[in-house]
Amino acid sequence: MLYDAYLAFRLRRHRQEPPRHIAVVITERDLLEQGAYETLTAFFEWAFEYDAERITVSVSVLDEAVVPTLERELAKLNAPRALAVRAPDDTEQADEPIQISIGLGGKREFTETVRQLAEAVDRGELSPSAIETEHIDSRLVFRAEPDLVIKTGAERLSDFMIWQSVYSELYFTDINWRDFRKRDYLRALLDYENRQRRFGS
Repeated sequence: MLYDAYLAFRLRRHRQEPPRHIAVVITERDLLEQGAYETLTAFFEWAFEYDAERITVSVSVLDEAVVPTLERELAKLNAPRALAVRAPDDTEQADEPIQISIGLGGKREFTETVRQLAEAVDRGELSPSAIETEHIDSRLVFRAEPDLVIKTGAERLSDFMIWQSVYSELYFTDINWRDFRKRDYLRALLDYENRQRRFGS
C-alpha cells in the first residue's frame, strides 16, 4: 500500500493530460483464473479514480463456443458505470462508458465495416470517391479511439481494434491478468505520462 501511495504521489506531480480512454487486452484463459472477474471490476474502479472517461476491454477468444458463457458472466459484472458487451456477430454500436468486446477482433470488425460501405455504394447512397475516414468510424462497433492500451502477459496485441488504436500508446507488461494490481495500473499511467504522443507525426 505504501508503494501504491508513492506511485500515486508521482502521478499527482505530473502536469500531463491523463489518458481519458483506457483499453485493456486479455484472453479467455485469463478469465478462467480464480479472481479474474474481481480484478476486472477493481480495474474499472482504478481507471475512473484516475480520470478515465471510457474503458474498453478486449477479450481475445480461441474457441467461440465459450463466447455465450463469457458474455453472460461479463454482463453480470458489478460495474461502477453503464456497461455494454459485444460478441463476434454483434453489429450494434457500443457507446457506454465501459465497453467489452468478446472475440470481436479488429479484422472482423473492419471487414464488416467495409461490407457495409460496399452495400451503401451498391445502393447508390455513397460514391466510392466520396468515402472518407469518418464513413468507417461511424460504422464501427467500437468507435472511440483509446489513448492507452494495456496488454498483460505478453508483447502481442492479438487482433485488437486495428483501426481505432493506430495512434494509441501501447503498454506491455509480463504480469498475468490474475496478478494485475493497482500498482501495475499506476505504473502504466506513469509510463503514459512520460511519453509525448505524436499521433503519427
